[in-house]
Amino acid sequence: MLKGLYTAYTGMINEQNRMDVLTNNLANASTVGFKKEGATSQAFDEVLALKIKDTTYAGYAKPLGNISMGVKIGENYTDYSQGSIRETGNTYDIALSGTGFFTVEFTNKAGQTSTKYTRDGGFTLNKDGYLVTKDGDYVLGKNGRIKLDPLKTSAIDKMGNIYQNDTLVATLNITDFEDYNYLEHYGENYYQPVEGAKTKAGEYQTLSGYLEMSNMSVVQEMVNMISVSRAYETNQKIVQTYDSSLEIAVKQLGKVNG
Repeated sequence: MLKGLYTAYTGMINEQNRMDVLTNNLANASTVGFKKEGATSQAFDEVLALKIKDTTYAGYAKPLGNISMGVKIGENYTDYSQGSIRETGNTYDIALSGTGFFTVEFTNKAGQTSTKYTRDGGFTLNKDGYLVTKDGDYVLGKNGRIKLDPLKTSAIDKMGNIYQNDTLVATLNITDFEDYNYLEHYGENYYQPVEGAKTKAGEYQTLSGYLEMSNMSVVQEMVNMISVSRAYETNQKIVQTYDSSLEIAVKQLGKVNG
């Protein structure tokens, strides 16, 4: 009798996980370069139910058939599809059209540096003339940090080459990976490779004066949230129904008349 109660419970937990993913997507609807996430579900392995106290089946338990234990949370995934491109007119706002990531020298609170990757091309020059992210992390070129003269006009072509006064100063280091399954989120909008990740040449164009926006649709995510909410409420009603049935069984059917 309680099997349905546990099945409904696992369904509620799964829908709650889906809701967490959807709300995170909606919270980043205006985040530059954000890639939406999704959630998967999978069934528990079926369990063979046995009748263990049956003397008519000597030597082994009587099989009653397979039972399902409901649904369990699967792996979350990231949708790396291209987001919409918005014009800004700022030379150091750079969008990537195609595959690949900007390479960034990230410094944590402990002062340790590491290489991270991002699609957020909202860059600027710091007081020393280095090209940095909005958080102050250095943007890396083919030869390391990119230092420019703030007093000179800059131009960036579609291959990521940066010119000042018609002189090539630096080239953006655009990194791509053979399999994005070997990338994991780091912080708000960074990615980092895990063991087994392999880099490759990306197929891209750099668009100066533009930014790649989030690739999620607010309308679609809202529709998905309504669907998840209804599924959660359905499982909740099942739990309430079982609770009422158990209450009747305990308080009424099991009551001994005096």
